[in-house]
Amino acid sequence: MMRLLVATRNPGKVREIREILAGYPEIEIAGLEDLGIEETPDEDALEVFETFEENALAKARWFAAKTGELTLADDSGICVDALGGAPGVRSRRFAGEEESRGLRQDEANNRHLLRMLDGLPPGRRTARYVCAAALADAQGRESVYVGTCDGVVLDAPRGSGGFGYDPLFWLPAEGMTFGELPPARKNAVSHRGKAVRAAIDALRSGWRGE
Repeated sequence: MMRLLVATRNPGKVREIREILAGYPEIEIAGLEDLGIEETPDEDALEVFETFEENALAKARWFAAKTGELTLADDSGICVDALGGAPGVRSRRFAGEEESRGLRQDEANNRHLLRMLDGLPPGRRTARYVCAAALADAQGRESVYVGTCDGVVLDAPRGSGGFGYDPLFWLPAEGMTFGELPPARKNAVSHRGKAVRAAIDALRSGWRGE
């Protein structure tokens, strides 16, 4: 049995990664709360880079050093072509504090994205989800794996599943949004599913980092 710390404060991500790895019984998933790792202000300074890969590695390195555990951390977001790839690494706080006041962060972000795309036809609302999943251990070994998923941003949310921008992210091949897809199917085709499975496959193949 191999224990893997999933370093995120987002309960949706923890749940999703547990579901993605349900078929790997040799991997024991531990969340930060499971190990009693309390949140500190230092964590706010980890995601300051301009790429998903750098942010994911920064988190994985920090928590691996802090805990001594083999650590998986991811950074992910939605990149909209009409917005020049935004919000990208700013996806989590896209709406800003002022617009988010009184709203859940996901709701505020979705409203802000819809305002930015208001009036654009479907052909100009193409986007992709990107996930970088980083592995790191206390010995300084590390590597990062990237998964992507292409889709279209709808003009109104559909479905109540998932989190983040999922109710707006339409997959033409599936005929549904991520908010409508059953979790098992979402995990099979999603950016996070692809990146996390690549990381775990590396571990199962005798990962030694890069």
